Amino acid sequence: MSSNANATFKQEMNLDINDATLIEGMPGHGLVAAIAVDQITEQLDLNHLGSIASDTFPPVTTYDDGLVQELVRIHGSESPGVLTLKSDLALPRESFDALSSCMLEDLSKWFDRAVFLAGAPAQSEEQLGEVFGIGTTESIKQDLRDADITVPEDPGLVGGITGAFVRECHQHEIPAALLVVRAHPYLPDPQAAKAVIETALEPLVEFNIDTTPLDEQADEIQQRMEQIAAQYESLVSEQEEAETRIAHPGMFQ
Repeated sequence: MSSNANATFKQEMNLDINDATLIEGMPGHGLVAAIAVDQITEQLDLNHLGSIASDTFPPVTTYDDGLVQELVRIHGSESPGVLTLKSDLALPRESFDALSSCMLEDLSKWFDRAVFLAGAPAQSEEQLGEVFGIGTTESIKQDLRDADITVPEDPGLVGGITGAFVRECHQHEIPAALLVVRAHPYLPDPQAAKAVIETALEPLVEFNIDTTPLDEQADEIQQRMEQIAAQYESLVSEQEEAETRIAHPGMFQ
């Protein structure tokens, strides 16, 4: 067990690999990352590698199949060389630095590149499922283009825990890609998760994931994820209210 900046990593098993791809699945817009990483973890039958705990995480307990589990968990395998990072709930902003530092200092011995996932609200029905990507290095940017993933030329900004992860990789010169998929503006979107798996993750990571369960269980997944989405929206609202309260009286937001 190791501790880093108020986040503690507890390893549950050994993994003899140092060149895996880390795929992040933290709850965000449309729950795209969470849904996609759940599917990948299940399809590849990844092992529970360990978990991360922190006093900055929400004071809740999650459980599955009758057993308590840590909020943030890491799964992995040697073949294919894949790690997944997932959380059952959206995390507060004060946890971002501790979690991103823990990710690099405790997990980077197993992976040599990372892929981060984010959802963005679609402006029209035609945009649903569109994917674009950005890289932290020229090599990753070329990998995106080789996989026929759109690389935008216009400037942009990525916030939240995913933005913190990408920033940390960029500052520590770890090759990383951010995949952004257009998702339903208001609801959890299994179809957007399917799109990012099929059109971006499969060619980048070179694995095959059966996404038919995302079609067959769309209603069930949506209902389950709506609970997480409600918690995520509540957390975002609380953070915005807190920022408004501490803003300088002469500032307008």
